[in-house]
Amino acid sequence: MFDTGSTGFMLVCTMLVFLMTPGLAFFYGGLARRKNVTNTMLMTFIVIGVVGVLWVVAGWSFAYGGDGSISFFGGFDQLLCLPIVQQVLDEAANPPADATYPSIVDIAFQMAFAMITSAIITGSVAGRMKFKAVTLFLAFWVLVVYAPLAHMVWGGAGSLIGEQIGALDFAGGDVVHISSGLTGLVLCLALGGRRGFGVMSYRPHNVPFVALGAGLLWFGWFGFNSGSEFAVDGVAALALLNTVTASAAGLASWLVVERLVTGKPTLVGASTGLVAGLVAITPGAGFVEPWAALIIGAAVPPVCFFAISHLKARFGYDDALDAFGCHGIGGIVGGVLTGLFCVPELSWTDFGGLFYTGDPTMLIAQVLGIAVTIAIVLILDLVLVLVVKALCGGSLRVDEADEALGLDISEHGESAYPAFTGLD
Repeated sequence: MFDTGSTGFMLVCTMLVFLMTPGLAFFYGGLARRKNVTNTMLMTFIVIGVVGVLWVVAGWSFAYGGDGSISFFGGFDQLLCLPIVQQVLDEAANPPADATYPSIVDIAFQMAFAMITSAIITGSVAGRMKFKAVTLFLAFWVLVVYAPLAHMVWGGAGSLIGEQIGALDFAGGDVVHISSGLTGLVLCLALGGRRGFGVMSYRPHNVPFVALGAGLLWFGWFGFNSGSEFAVDGVAALALLNTVTASAAGLASWLVVERLVTGKPTLVGASTGLVAGLVAITPGAGFVEPWAALIIGAAVPPVCFFAISHLKARFGYDDALDAFGCHGIGGIVGGVLTGLFCVPELSWTDFGGLFYTGDPTMLIAQVLGIAVTIAIVLILDLVLVLVVKALCGGSLRVDEADEALGLDISEHGESAYPAFTGLD
């Protein structure tokens, strides 16, 4: 018989992760300009429809189907989740000896991961990408990039990054944050900057929305990290504690950096630091001690702050809501630091962190896993950009007049604030 505690725990964690996508809509919506807030939030909400359908159709199969004989792809045996009901009946009659909850729970849990990962991408393209192009790109991306990458990291025996390279990713440093952040960077480079980028200032239009979204993300992240232990045990509790610890350190560290650089701490900065700390602890949440989580959470804000405030200006890319600056950079930092601070006894491999063992094997594996992730995502993203661009009349971007009017009206015919008559 399945353990009811673990079953209930995984169901609750799944619902918490689903909450993260609407939470991100508020976070991004608050950061957007007033004339683009509906479009920005809808780009996140469309992920629910696109990924929710495609994950059942093929995503689950591509990520976790097959027999493990292919290192970079699951299989076609779980298409439309056709074997699942029979599997539920078989497990009810004869529960697997090593299973603590019904395996069908994993389909929904991993679907929620695919949703929030895809939604993160949209922050980089806010304010100028055609809604049709966003929708098409995300539909292709979740099947062509996300699902195979999930298999390469979490696919078990034979998987390219998780097994053959030996890189650790407890809850999504490679799979979620680096993949989505890098994809956001590719798209914003393909689109070019918004009107006035580098000349005019883009300020968040609704700071309370940003804080609300950060709070919802924070709450959902407990299911995101703790649920990735897939059991009610001490490691799940450790992952939860580390999640709180790193996010708190990230928030405090960001405010210190902001105070030193600009002279004023802000609520947007606190919200961003909270998220940066969460991003950085994700790959090592169940592998490191709480004191290490403090270091990881405190270390990432200066790096992300520099990326957001200096790299964009230096290289001229318009990562509108800083998906790459926060998630891409934060995921890389967290993955590398996991290679330093992983407790050997908690490692999924035969190696522990450099700090404990003096052996650089794990650190090298972490860096190599990140490098392979970047290479695979970059190549596939470039192909998808060309395909989607061709399907959208040769351009991913709305025309200049529509961008000036605002995408809420030009793309959707609605306004978040119809009574507002001021300038934006």
